[in-house]
Amino acid sequence: MASHEGLAALGVEGASAAAHALSLPAEAYGNDPRLEVMWAMKAYNHAEVYFNLISSVDPKFLKLTKVDDQIYSSFRETFKELDVKQLKEEDLKSDEAKERWRLFCNQFEGIVEDFNYGTLLRLDCEKDYSEENTIFATRVQFFAVEIARNREGYNNAVFKRSKS
Repeated sequence: MASHEGLAALGVEGASAAAHALSLPAEAYGNDPRLEVMWAMKAYNHAEVYFNLISSVDPKFLKLTKVDDQIYSSFRETFKELDVKQLKEEDLKSDEAKERWRLFCNQFEGIVEDFNYGTLLRLDCEKDYSEENTIFATRVQFFAVEIARNREGYNNAVFKRSKS
């Protein structure tokens, strides 16, 4: 994953302008394709940082938020049967799933910063981010799934592979 060329191309002023633009409310924009590109870059950068993190630090020791315990317990209470090792698109995108996720996510409004920002999530936790292995999710969905993967040992495969 190498996205730094995209940010470097913006320069300091461009990156600063992009950061400011991303902090404005959605109502300030129409369907501006430049904004979509900035959001995609931000999501990609977040994914790159996270993957590098689980590749270099034993995931069982990671704390992703100040409220990991609350997110994890609520997640496993709400999604007992969800296989976080190998997600399917319908686990997040079916009509039933969307409603369950909406209720789950909304409880973290005001608790998890930017809880509903767009983030990239790997479907198969043993693989890298790729077009085939990535789905768009909210930040709190990302945290819920990745905290579960870390605590349940599923991200160990990425960490071990990076050490060999």
